[in-house]
Amino acid sequence: MIEGRCLCGAVRIRAEGLAGTMSACFCANCQRWGGGIQMGLDARGATRVTGPVKIYRATPFSERAWCDTCGSSLWLKDDDGPHEFCPGLFDNAGGAELTHVVYADRKPAGFDFAGVPDRISKADYESNNPFVPEGDMP
Repeated sequence: MIEGRCLCGAVRIRAEGLAGTMSACFCANCQRWGGGIQMGLDARGATRVTGPVKIYRATPFSERAWCDTCGSSLWLKDDDGPHEFCPGLFDNAGGAELTHVVYADRKPAGFDFAGVPDRISKADYESNNPFVPEGDMP
């Protein structure tokens, strides 16, 4: 069993397992939903979701869900598929590795993470900016 949660902790997720791989998508819907990129991690086996979830019928064949308290994106789910959870709900993205990008030709020109020279560590960022210590999160 693996457990995850939204930003505020009101929504909790328990899954028998998660795929060891994750995807990224740059379709127009995912760009709008995820703020530029939407990443997904398929659930394996039974899942249990508790808390204040809101669901939006995003297409004729899928739904998207979010926490009604904090607004965290939770999942995209095709009618005939598993929950495709947002990796950030789970510590270390559930240990998954990014293996494929969908609508790769739709990636905005400025989204080339590999070419970004300015990489700031957790310690460096927190020494110069306000932040919430991880232990103080819900």
